[in-house]
Amino acid sequence: MDIPKLPKRPVDGHKGTFGKVLIVGGSVGFSGAAVLAGRSSLRSGSGLVRVAVPESIQPVVAGLEPCYTTIGLSDANGQLSSKAVTGLAKYLPGNDAVAFGPGVGTGPGVKDVLLSLLAVEGLKLIIDADGLNVLSQCGGPGGWLEKKKAAVVLTPHPGEMGRLWKSVFREPMPDDREKCAGRFAEKTDCIIVLKGAKTVVADSERVYVNKSGNPGMATAGSGDVLTGIITALAGQSLSLFDASVLGVYSHGFAGDVASAVHGQISMIATDIIENLHAAFAQATE
Repeated sequence: MDIPKLPKRPVDGHKGTFGKVLIVGGSVGFSGAAVLAGRSSLRSGSGLVRVAVPESIQPVVAGLEPCYTTIGLSDANGQLSSKAVTGLAKYLPGNDAVAFGPGVGTGPGVKDVLLSLLAVEGLKLIIDADGLNVLSQCGGPGGWLEKKKAAVVLTPHPGEMGRLWKSVFREPMPDDREKCAGRFAEKTDCIIVLKGAKTVVADSERVYVNKSGNPGMATAGSGDVLTGIITALAGQSLSLFDASVLGVYSHGFAGDVASAVHGQISMIATDIIENLHAAFAQATE
């Protein structure tokens, strides 16, 4: 299939024209994950990025990137507390897409916040990292599938996919990655981004297998960067499926450029962010 493209930017555009996104994540010891997701959203064209984190790490997250704004939420032991549900609710209106999960941890308050987001009608929600691990604990009767009203993208690596599969299906997970992603997408009515070599993007009808990227991208924070990219694109008039396909391709393309500069051994996640401009230079109509 053809790689989707972003529309040309109008000369009279403003911040709101290019998407307002919210990244919810971070915890004590894992503030960098939220920073990477926020920074990659900026580099992927979002007009306004806000990063919501536990209030105990807000100064750290704010100090690492001046181009997004931050929100401090109620926390317990360095992770989001259940009280964060109320605090976050007032910031949801007006966002074109929301990401949840980078560095967020798996405490009980995290579960409450995630389930509250899933219940928001029509919310474009991208779930990654610990958000997926929490989700895998919420299967079965009365679980997340029954509560889901948001439009959801799930971005698991193979281990996270295995845990999610067991929470929804009773039969073994297929070894075929395309079949696995397609079956899970059909069952859950989510977009699935099954990460790894030749990342698979699937909904209930379509499957895309990515060809960009290289082994140097197997480095801490790379997945957080991808989350930020997809979230930014989902806020810029693309469907969730198209945002996921273009996001995966652009992530890999930037990784290939970074590899040519730094080599696969020395590449780190911020190198991918700093080369996103090369990917998006050829991703506009």
